[in-house]
Amino acid sequence: MTALPDFLESDDALAALIAGFEKGTWPIAQWTHAAHLALGASYILDGTNALDRLRGNIPNYNVSQGGANTEDAGYHETLTVFWHNLIRDFIRSLPEGLDRLTVVRAAVTEFAQKRDVFRYCYTFDVVKSREARAKWIPPDIRQEHQAEAGTALSPPRDNK
Repeated sequence: MTALPDFLESDDALAALIAGFEKGTWPIAQWTHAAHLALGASYILDGTNALDRLRGNIPNYNVSQGGANTEDAGYHETLTVFWHNLIRDFIRSLPEGLDRLTVVRAAVTEFAQKRDVFRYCYTFDVVKSREARAKWIPPDIRQEHQAEAGTALSPPRDNK
């Protein structure tokens, strides 16, 4: 990632992303993977109910932007939990004492170009799975990704 998104320029810009998302006014064209990551990291840093907040606010945002949450579109439980866990574990690996904006920037920098990392963790098309959209399905490949985010970014190796 060469340049950080505008919403990571300052604490106020990050707050504007979060407020716009929660009010349903954040422009859909700016609701990028990096914005998802920043929001998830921010919720995790808030310390309580991050996953519940994501579960409630993502579907609301989708509807506010004219989308729908159906069996085939909108909110995806498995991807939400997967990314929540990956970001949470990444944040835990960082040195203590970093300020909020630095941590959010680090999470975005780490994962913005790795939006398909989950594909190394499932033997099926998790995106298209109605079951995975509706409920959490743990990874069935390389489950250690939760604790070792870096190794999950490479294709699985043959264990010969």
